[in-house]
Amino acid sequence: MQNPNAASQKATRARYWVIVFAIVLAVIQYVDRVAISQAMPEIAKEMKFTDTQKGAIFSAFGLAYALFEIPTGWLGDKIGARKVLIRVVLWWSFFTAATGWAWNHVSMVVMRFLFGAGEAGCFPNLTKALSTWLPLHERTRAQSLMWMGARWGGAFTPLLVVSVMAFVNWRIAFLIFAALGVVWTFVFYLWFRDHPRDHPSVNAAELELINDHPDHSSSHGSVPWRALVTSPTMWLLWMQYFCLSYGWYFYVTWLPDYLKSVRGLEMKSNVVMNALANFLESSFSPELTMKLLAAALAGIPLLFGGFGCLISGWITSRLMARGGSVTRIRRAFGIIGFTGAAALLMTSYYIKDPLLAMLAMGMASFSNDLTMPGSWTTCMDVGGRYAGTVSGSMNMMGNFGGMAGPLVVGLVLQYTARDWHLTFLISSIVYVLGAVCWMFIDPVTPLEKPVEN
Repeated sequence: MQNPNAASQKATRARYWVIVFAIVLAVIQYVDRVAISQAMPEIAKEMKFTDTQKGAIFSAFGLAYALFEIPTGWLGDKIGARKVLIRVVLWWSFFTAATGWAWNHVSMVVMRFLFGAGEAGCFPNLTKALSTWLPLHERTRAQSLMWMGARWGGAFTPLLVVSVMAFVNWRIAFLIFAALGVVWTFVFYLWFRDHPRDHPSVNAAELELINDHPDHSSSHGSVPWRALVTSPTMWLLWMQYFCLSYGWYFYVTWLPDYLKSVRGLEMKSNVVMNALANFLESSFSPELTMKLLAAALAGIPLLFGGFGCLISGWITSRLMARGGSVTRIRRAFGIIGFTGAAALLMTSYYIKDPLLAMLAMGMASFSNDLTMPGSWTTCMDVGGRYAGTVSGSMNMMGNFGGMAGPLVVGLVLQYTARDWHLTFLISSIVYVLGAVCWMFIDPVTPLEKPVEN
């Protein structure tokens, strides 16, 4: 029944602040996550890590992130996104700082595992919050904006880390990054409520607009685990996200190492890069200049990925508004995204010019992220009031891919005399498998029937 007060009111826009909170936290999460890849050369030099040990450190995060996705997503469905997000952000902020306290390989693996356990709760519970606060037609665009923020936060992190480490060592740098999450938590605690009806800034008209899915605000029952684990759509959704994360994790783990060891000698061979290097050397040392150039190149894939999220969400929303088939649209973006990522990643390896090679890799990441809004919105639509659990399960499988990717790269490099070509080839093949999954995914049919009002 329509609220009589809603008809005479203009809807407030308090719900958009939830999108702002999601974007800012996504940026912070990626700053804290990506910092380790840029700092790893200094860390490895100090602690004398091998390629396999570096791969194990990167994978410890992915393993914990995967294992704690479903528990933290389920907890958000059970007690609300607000309580869970406050706890997990403070948790991972503490272990961001604790990364700087590590003293050997084992301690670093433990710190990164515990850090990953905290970050696992981020996106499932942001998805839960968005599905509660936003009407159906605004969700895809919100997801695209959130993931754009995440990617762009990661894109600028290499430059941020290099700049911070020009003044302090890597241990102090992680302490500085940890403070970002603490500040976000304090503001979020004061403003956010699990239910829009409990927020003083939401009027009756906005609540009426949001309440096209009142069953999404809480679970009110047991998660339908049987439907979850027997759904072909869920298995395909999990598999495609495993493939996506396997390839994508290279950008936030091994890419700085690749740039230094393979592209380092070529860095000034490009006219633009040489001119930029000459400009920077007028203010910085040659060593810092090369680090800044490498950091700028390392940020290109995530920068382009942000555009992929944004454009995918914008086009998808417009096509759906014109009556396009949700299933066909999401499948098309999934297939195009995965095949494009596979082809462009291999192309980047064969291009000799370092800037052009990284632009090709950036387009691979752009293609990769064309699939992101559709994947996460599918979790909302398929999961319904269990969106936290469903999105957590997908991200869990994705991060098993994120665990496997860096570990495989480390093993390949150590036992093949650093054969980077093979690592690129494996990632491209995995991407193609992700495209196959999207041919058969049903992205609209919910696990259970909507609650009758």
